[in-house]
This record gives sequence, C-alpha cells and structure tokens, in this order.
Amino acid sequence: MTMASTAAGAPPRPMSKEERKVILASSLGTVFEWYDFYLYGSLAVMIGAQFFSAFPEATRNIFALLAFAAGFLVRPFGALVFGRLGDLVGRKYTFLVTIVIMGVSTFLVGLLPNYDTIGAAAPIILIALRMLQGLALGGEYGGAATYVAEHAPNGRRGFYTAFIQTTATLGLFLSLVVILTVRLTLGEEAFMAWGWRIPFLLSVVLLGISVWIRMQMQESPAFKKMKEEGTQSKAPLSEAFGQWKNAKIALLALFGLVAGQAVVWYTGQFYALFFLQSILKIDLFTANVLIALSLILGTGGFLFFGSLSDKIGRKPVILAGCVIAALTYFPLFGALVDYGNPKLARALDNVVVQVVADPADCGSLFNPTATRKFTSSCDIARDVLAKAAVRYETVAGPAGQPAQITVNGTPITSYDLTTIPAEAVKDTQTAFTKAVSGALVTAGYPAAGDPEIARIDEFGDLFTGNIVMIVLVLTVLVLYVTMVYGPIAAALVELFPTRIRYTSMSLPYHIGNGWFGGLLPAISFAMVAQTGDIFYGLWYPIVIALATAVIGFLFVPETKHRDINTYDH
Repeated sequence: MTMASTAAGAPPRPMSKEERKVILASSLGTVFEWYDFYLYGSLAVMIGAQFFSAFPEATRNIFALLAFAAGFLVRPFGALVFGRLGDLVGRKYTFLVTIVIMGVSTFLVGLLPNYDTIGAAAPIILIALRMLQGLALGGEYGGAATYVAEHAPNGRRGFYTAFIQTTATLGLFLSLVVILTVRLTLGEEAFMAWGWRIPFLLSVVLLGISVWIRMQMQESPAFKKMKEEGTQSKAPLSEAFGQWKNAKIALLALFGLVAGQAVVWYTGQFYALFFLQSILKIDLFTANVLIALSLILGTGGFLFFGSLSDKIGRKPVILAGCVIAALTYFPLFGALVDYGNPKLARALDNVVVQVVADPADCGSLFNPTATRKFTSSCDIARDVLAKAAVRYETVAGPAGQPAQITVNGTPITSYDLTTIPAEAVKDTQTAFTKAVSGALVTAGYPAAGDPEIARIDEFGDLFTGNIVMIVLVLTVLVLYVTMVYGPIAAALVELFPTRIRYTSMSLPYHIGNGWFGGLLPAISFAMVAQTGDIFYGLWYPIVIALATAVIGFLFVPETKHRDINTYDH
C-alpha cells in the first residue's frame, strides 16, 4: 500500500478501497476497546457485590470504584509502553497486541469466579485484569490514530482520523445498548445474579472480528519508509521526553489542546449522565436512553468537524469548541434542570436552605467514590443536602454547637457521629435523613419518583415535550464533544515526527483524557457538595477549557498543511 497524497488546492479524491479497510480495521477495534472499558464503569456496583462481597457495602463500593479508577490511572503508562513499542517495532503489530490484551481481559472478567467461590483471589485477579485493560487502551488509541493518519492523503487527515474519534462515543453507545437489552430480556433479578456477565462474554465475538481484520492489514507506509531509510529512533522515550524540543511540544499538546478537549468530552457525555441521575434524580433506564439518543443524533459531528479542520485548521475548530462550551454550560445545564426536573428548578429558586454551623466543624466534602463516611455534624448535614441536590449556603454558627439545617426557617439539628453509641448510629442517621427529606418536600423539593421528573416508560414517551427538549440539550453537548474531539487525532499526529510519533502523541492524550477528564465527575461533584450549588461543578471544565484556549491560541502551531512523512522538527 502506498501513501496517498492530494495536491494543494486540488479537490479531494474519493477514499480508496484500501483506505476504507484501514479505517474499518482501526475503528472497529477501537470501538471494541472502548466498549470493554465502559462496561466496567456501567456495572461497577454489581461487580462490587460479586467480587468484594466479604466487605461491608460501603467498603465494597470503594474497592469497585477504585478498581475502575485504576484503569484510568494506568492509561498513561500504557501509552509509554506501547508507544515505545509502536515506534520501535511498528504500528500494526503493536495495536494488534493491545486489542488482544483488552479483549482477553474483558472476556476473563465475564468468566471470573466471584469472592464466594475463590475468596480473595477474585478481587486480586479482577484488579489485575482492569489494569491490563487500562494499559491496553493506553496503547490502542495512539496506534489507531497514527496508523490511520499515516495512510491518509495530505489535506484529508482530519476527516480520515475523525472516524477513530467516533469510536469512544460508539463504544459507550454499544455498551449502553447491550446492557439495557440484556437487562430487559433477563429481568433485574437474573441480571444482578449472573446476567451482568453476558456483555463481557459477548466481547469475544468483537475480538475475533477485529483481530481477523487487523491481521490482513499492511504496516503504515510512513513507518515502512522510515525503517527502509534507517531513521528510526533507537530510544523513543528518551528522545520524546528527554529532549526539551520534543518534551516542550508534548506539554503544549497537553495544556494547549488535550486538557480542554478532555473536559469538554467528559462533561458532554459522562458528567451529563451523572447530572441526570445524581442531581436530577432521573432513573437509570431513562438517563441511559436520553444519552444514547443524543449520541445517535450528534455522532456525525465528528466527521463534520474533522473535515472542517482540513479546511480551516485544527486549532480554530478545537479551541472554538472549548470557548463555546465554556460560555454556554451554565444555561445548558440550567435547561436540563428545567426540563428534567421542573419541581427541582422551582425549589432551587424559592426554597431557602442554610447550614448553620461552627466553621471549625466544617471540613472538605471531597468524596470521589461517594462512600466516604463523614463524622462532624456540619459535614453530615452538608452531605445529606448535596446528595439530595439541594441548593444551600453555609452560615457561621456558635462555636461548639452542633450544626443545624434550616429549611425556610424551620430548624433540624444534625449530629456528631463520634458522640453516638454504635448501636444507635443507624437509627440516628435514618431519623435525621427522614426529617430533612420531609422538610424539603414540604417546602417544595421533589420527593423520590415525583411525577414531574422526566421518565421514559414506553415508546410514546420519547415524543413528549420535556423529553424532546432534554435530548436536544444533550445533543448540543455531544456536538461540543465532536467539535473538540473530531480533529484532535490529526492535530496530535501532525505535531510529532514519524520516529517518535506513537510515543509522543499517546502520553499527552492519555494524561489529558485519563486524568483531567477521568477525574472530572468526582471533582465536579465535590465542588457541588462543598458549595451547596448544583451548578458549581461546571467551573472545573469551564476554567480548564478556557485556559486551554488561551495556551493553544498563543503557543500551539497550526499543523494542517504539514507533510507528516517529511516533517522533522
């Protein structure tokens, strides 16, 4: 296969049969890898019950979510390991290895006996498999993006690599569809008991198809040319990150492109899903259907904005997406509240809730696993309100006095967990939560299952006014995702020379998306809990997106005209 080219100013030629095969092989495998990765996150609670059953519920949930987080945290290390391998051995064989590791790890999760069967070996093996998934994903994306870009004709890399960019969204969509289908087919009881394994086991079919297609592909023309000329890097890691001229570009890529792209992506898909469920109290099925519909409507934006970046540049599209998203998040999420839970919207405006507490009694509410136990009366009060999606303010009270929640002036006294006998803790917690909930409902906050909360029970519900408006808002958020994510692969590929391209582009991508993006839901909700403002968590993506826009505008070069076969900075 020879590298295609397009003369400057010439109309783009049709995609060749071989180029279509390259995109199919790369994209299908990457969809499959994202599908595997998202399965665990969607089923974390069930996995916790299966593999950490020897522990109390709060502890098992911590372990389950930490195991999920481990997949994000090791992604940059996978980028280093497989990026180096890809620059030394080749693109094709490296991301063939990553897909096998990912697929086998996922399949084994579906077969793995639970804690009751093999004891402590079950969670240990589970965490090991999860880390293998994260390592494989860390190597897969860079390989797929590099492979497609190095086959793409000049002037069309944005469009060609945009197919890779659709894969994360399609993987999420596929995982949601499979989980919902199996769940509805088997029923909740069977799904909880054993049916959750089926989505993991089905991945072996996708693995077989992906490996078969990739085995037929040829090595990247740019890599073959470099190998024939003997210009390969002998130490890709030290050359990419040990030399300032290269390390500087990696840092600019991270802070001037990827960090903003990551937070816009995770806000538009993952935080939006979290917001629907945890803030608006929309049931799991409805929330997943709403997100899935928005993904269907918005996914074509990846190809549109990837192609647009071939015409006007990578920077204008990505950075404009960061700025537009940052400027419109507050009204868009406000609209989600208005249409998703109208009674909550009214309560936020009309009900005055305060926590009156000794400032020394109030600490941090950072709770990334949602299972941390608070002990002081102030923290307990604020945690209860945060979980109920209540807007409140904290007011300084008398020193040494237990905190009080006031709902439109009606006081409810909190408690200090350390002063209550162990046998009375559960009853005290239940009584306090019930008293707060009752006061909130009386004042105007919605009760659980309130009929005004958006809900989909049958097909006709999809066409009701509120559901349509929620889907439209979510689709706008997805379009922001496509705007920043569609051109990012081409931009990263073009920033680095062939001999260290796989290594150099993979690390900033996975630090940005694995850490800046992956930690976004936990950080944003901690900000909500700390301030008592359900919208305050949006400041995290807004600040990072705007900072990326400034750094990118000032320091990141435009690369759409670069010939990646000859570029050597």
